[in-house]
Amino acid sequence: MRFERVRLRNFKCYEDAELTLRSGVTVVHGVNGSGKSSLLEACFFALYGARAVEGTLDEVISNGAEEMTVELWFTHDDGRFHVEREVKLRGGTAKTTTCELETPAETVGGVTDVEARVASLLRMDAEAFVNCAYVRQGEVNKLINASPGERQDMIDELLQLGRLEEYRERASDARVGVGRVRDDKQGALSQVEAQIETKEEKDLHDRLNGLRSELESVEADIEEKEANREEAQRTLDAAEDVLEEYDRRREEIADLEAEIEELVETIADAEDERERLGERIGSLRETAEGLREELEETVAETELEAADEDAVEARLAELDEEAEGLRDDIEARRLEAREHDDDAEGERERAAELREAAETAREEAAELETAVEDGREELADRRATLAELDEKVETLEATLADAPVDRESVETHRESVEAELTEATERVAALRAELKNARETVREAEALLEAGRCPECGQPVEESPHVETLDDDRERVAELESDLESAEERVAELETKRDRAVELVEAAAELERLEERREDVASLVDQRAATLEEKADRAETLRAEADDHEADAEEAVEAAEAAEAAAAEAREAVGELNREKAALDDRRERLEDVADLLDELAETEAELERLRERRDDRAELNDERRDRLAEKRQRVADLEEEFDESAVEQAREDKERAEAYLDDVEPYLAEQRETRDDLQASVGAVERELEELEGLRERRAELRETVDRLESLYDEAHDLQRTYADLRAELRRRNVETLEAMLNETFRLVYQNDSYARIELDGDYELTVYQKDGTPLEPEQLSGGERALFNLSLRCAIYRLLAEGIDGTAPMPPLILDEPTVFLDAGHVSKLVELVESMTDHGVDQILVVSHDEELVGAADDLVAVRKDPTTNRSSVERSATVEAPS
Repeated sequence: MRFERVRLRNFKCYEDAELTLRSGVTVVHGVNGSGKSSLLEACFFALYGARAVEGTLDEVISNGAEEMTVELWFTHDDGRFHVEREVKLRGGTAKTTTCELETPAETVGGVTDVEARVASLLRMDAEAFVNCAYVRQGEVNKLINASPGERQDMIDELLQLGRLEEYRERASDARVGVGRVRDDKQGALSQVEAQIETKEEKDLHDRLNGLRSELESVEADIEEKEANREEAQRTLDAAEDVLEEYDRRREEIADLEAEIEELVETIADAEDERERLGERIGSLRETAEGLREELEETVAETELEAADEDAVEARLAELDEEAEGLRDDIEARRLEAREHDDDAEGERERAAELREAAETAREEAAELETAVEDGREELADRRATLAELDEKVETLEATLADAPVDRESVETHRESVEAELTEATERVAALRAELKNARETVREAEALLEAGRCPECGQPVEESPHVETLDDDRERVAELESDLESAEERVAELETKRDRAVELVEAAAELERLEERREDVASLVDQRAATLEEKADRAETLRAEADDHEADAEEAVEAAEAAEAAAAEAREAVGELNREKAALDDRRERLEDVADLLDELAETEAELERLRERRDDRAELNDERRDRLAEKRQRVADLEEEFDESAVEQAREDKERAEAYLDDVEPYLAEQRETRDDLQASVGAVERELEELEGLRERRAELRETVDRLESLYDEAHDLQRTYADLRAELRRRNVETLEAMLNETFRLVYQNDSYARIELDGDYELTVYQKDGTPLEPEQLSGGERALFNLSLRCAIYRLLAEGIDGTAPMPPLILDEPTVFLDAGHVSKLVELVESMTDHGVDQILVVSHDEELVGAADDLVAVRKDPTTNRSSVERSATVEAPS
């Protein structure tokens, strides 16, 4: 496996960074706190998500950001992969919103599925990744400091031996489970055999034959008694038919006698009613005569000549028409009064509104006049400020007029002077250094001459031809001193010129600011003056409007008084019309009395006619009733002659005998049926027991077969459990031997001295270091640097074992070392370099190292620099020039 590219956005101290990773040894370097380790943590986070974060998810999001993204491209087992994770803050809590792994065959989505696929690809989860391929900062001694048991669990998990222990435990659980099931089935078999024995002792077949014989006898008796019961029932039905016919005729005679009695009473009642109707007819004749007399008197009080119904209706119609006209006039005058009242009320309300508007206008005018006075004072202040700005602008313009360049070029002039000053300063520094060297040469030459030696070659003066060069050096010193003095004077001159240029730049900037402010103040003064003029005009307009409103209010009051007078006149007219209508109503009421008397007289005469007809009808009905009475009396006589008393008596005797037999036979049949049902139930119970016995025998055969199979399966599970344990022990022995050999090979490579002879790793992963004299040491007894190298050797040996495998090579993730030199002195760092180089020799395709150590930087195939901007506190990465590997 090889990391190809990683991209970060808002991950910890990285705002936006991308880095391509190559094969070989890549060293990520930078000052402490620059974010080197965060770069590798991002790769770890891309693979394993939250399990790769020591804190919470929101801690990996950059300060001030709401979301974070990490993408990692890598190759594995000849396939190309891309994993992306996005985390967003929602409600103060960080949530993973995107998690996708693109594989050569498909795209896997979701945190759980992606992490499961990564663990499957690398054959290790996040913890195993840290224990094998990723040596995090501060965890160099993790394997050494772990207890043997913890170390055993770590290494077994990395070497997949934990799977065998898991399989052994599963086989043990299966064996125990099979044993429980076998015991349960054996118990069930014992219970079934006991049940079979109990049922066989009951002699069920003989019991079944006896019950069936007894059942046949009872069923024959029931059949005979039911036949006799049906015959008795037929006799009873015939007797009841005769008696019912007798009772029916007696009921008919009784009904006829009741009807005869009722007819006699009805005829008598009808005769009584005829007498009452005669009396009522006489009374109505007297009432009709009284109504005619009252009608004549009432007609005399009206305008009618005679009591004619058509004339009454015609006159009532005329009066109704006159009343309708009066009602219309009354309503019209009422509406007129109401309209005048509404007009008066509206005018008075309008007068109040106008007075209120006048008062509001005066108040607003007063406020505007006050604002105008205040504004004029403020305007005077602003004009004074404008005058001051004009003076300052003139002063600055005069200053810039004396400048050696125009106003637009002052910044360019300053930069030019700064450049000249920088060049002159560098010239002074160079001259000082050259002068220092020249003086040092002269002093050394003078010392040699004083000692009698040549200042050029150090030979005795008498043998050297170069003594005269000392004078040249002295002249050179004098020239340099003169040049330095001139250069320093030039620097002082340029500094003064630079200060003047800075003053000009500041003056130009101040002038621009003052001009802008003057323009703003002038614009504000013009606007303010225009606004004050508008307010003054508005105040004058408002006072004129107030006077207009007062005049309109007086007119509205006068209009309201006129409307109120018109309303009073209309109400007086309504009173006069109401008096006319009352007189008209009296005349109409007398006409209505005449109409009522005519109607009542007509109704009385109609009632007289109806009563005469009703009296005649009652006489005809009584004649018909007397005919029906004679017919019913004849029918009663005919029915009494048809009765046969001897047949009725015989029917009564037959009925009594049949009822007595039926009363006796029903309880007997019920008892026999109950006996039959009990026998049938007993027969069914015995048959079911026989079926159960047969089922128990089949169940016993099945259970015996199952118990035999479970016994065999139990033995197989026990053998499988022992096989997994033996295989785990053998694989651990082989892994321990290989790991021990690789550990010693690696440790000898990085620690070549005479102190230690070898390292021993026993079957429980207990580590012991042996000195040359055979004295054993615990790893904790080594020095800090030795422990770090020891642990790195162990990590690399485990990595090699996993990479080379037991049955052949296996793809492994990059070897990642985060600040591995933290516990190493300078001497041990070189050993670490050799360890890293040895891993590449053993075929490790990619090694990523985070370090600020220069020796490790020099050993890199690829160099990545991490820098942090102190102003933004954000880190960036860039690839340095490729470092050639040492030969």
